[in-house]
Amino acid sequence: MSNSSSNQRGYVYLVGAGPGDPGLITKRGLDCLARAEVVLYDYLVNPLILAHAPTNAQVVCLGRHGTDRVMSQTAINEMLIAHARQGQVVVRLKGGDPAVFARGAEEAEVLAANEIPFEIVPGITAALAAGSHAGIPVTHRELASAVALVTGREQAGVETKLDFDALAKFPGTLVFYMGVTTSKEWTAALIDAGKPADTPVAMVRRCSWTDQETISCTLEEVPTELQARSLRPPVIVIVGEVCDLAPTLACLDQRPLLGETVMVTRPREQAIGFCERLGELGAGALLQPAIAIEPPQDWAPVDDALARIEKFNWLVFSSANGVRFLLDRLLAEHGDLRRLANVQIATIGPRTADELRRYHLKADLAPNEYRAEALAVALEENAAGKSFLLARASRGREVLSEQLTASGAMITQVVVYESRDVPEPQQHVADALGAGKIDWITVTSSAIARSLHAMFGDELKKSKLASISPITSATLRELGHEPDIEATVYTTDGLIEVLLSAVAVED
Repeated sequence: MSNSSSNQRGYVYLVGAGPGDPGLITKRGLDCLARAEVVLYDYLVNPLILAHAPTNAQVVCLGRHGTDRVMSQTAINEMLIAHARQGQVVVRLKGGDPAVFARGAEEAEVLAANEIPFEIVPGITAALAAGSHAGIPVTHRELASAVALVTGREQAGVETKLDFDALAKFPGTLVFYMGVTTSKEWTAALIDAGKPADTPVAMVRRCSWTDQETISCTLEEVPTELQARSLRPPVIVIVGEVCDLAPTLACLDQRPLLGETVMVTRPREQAIGFCERLGELGAGALLQPAIAIEPPQDWAPVDDALARIEKFNWLVFSSANGVRFLLDRLLAEHGDLRRLANVQIATIGPRTADELRRYHLKADLAPNEYRAEALAVALEENAAGKSFLLARASRGREVLSEQLTASGAMITQVVVYESRDVPEPQQHVADALGAGKIDWITVTSSAIARSLHAMFGDELKKSKLASISPITSATLRELGHEPDIEATVYTTDGLIEVLLSAVAVED
């Protein structure tokens, strides 16, 4: 709930989420999403986009196409009004552009009638995305001087408002939305009005998603092809000579992970960049955090250590989360980074070192092998009599502490962040895994391995497991799951490299 007064008007953003690829939402759309208290989204919205909403935002799916769970437009309007009247910031997240065959105008009219302030944030509409992602420019100097966006499904019970005589003579490209179930009617109407039956057509399903399909045919073949292939919405149908350019211009088909679906299991805050990298390589990423990262329940031990930080010889970080939580606490409650002037810093792994650099600090020691054992070996030679502050998670291995203690070091460990299991998966992820639609599951720590096992059990065997390290692989085996691939460099980049190699071998 909002902290706003119940009689204060809220604000509604009608935001276009783009066609599917999470990278195609606008910056303005992300800015609105970042301030949302309530998010109401359509099934066409890629769930990865929701990761940009605040963790405490109320997130509601308004139903999936072809099920009885689709919420009526009247119910959606009532929800928008109710949340806004509670003083909340509402983001109504729509696939494509809110003003292009998305009923955004209807929702805006309802908001205006109820004197609720709102903003319409444009998005990339499916017609433009389908053309670009399928290698079909919807306009072309020689082939198409105009483009028309046409609905294939008009309001039930209302006489058609489409002028098929004019559309048949249109000097450019026709793009039909929502035309799957009515394809016999509108294709016949176009042909009867004089559009050549052999006009090139491209049908693009789930444009910009990793499982995008493009089917080329002629205008008269559209209904037969749709039926033969059992194509279900969302499908965009492009009609015109520009469709013949697809074999030459469809450059995105060459991405190495195209068609692969990868479950990313890292905490939400750490997973976005990993998902984006997979997307650039053509994979579809499903974000299902297995663990959540939160501040410690009790800051007192951390505050006690930071109050005497100058007395430690070494400050040791084993994760980027540890860097962020401890240094943010130092800056908020205990002065500034000058207090670390005489303290040496050690890190495990490049991501931890990168996070340290965000605070304009550089590690004094960072071993080439990204394991606690390697860091302990690098530190233990001169550890005797030295004092070490280990910034750690609420759970994890004790290797570093035990080896340094055995070397004569004085160890203080403080929990700077809590790591807890996520108890239940998101429904769309569980459905995809159960249906065998997830190709790979990335496992980037032993804690994540255990949480995944608790969450999915033997369902994990329906996908291939990609392990980040031998330690993580050993944990998977203890749980009864054999990893299919294992990174040789124990980072997410290393995991992507071994994934690329495995997919290349399969091809």
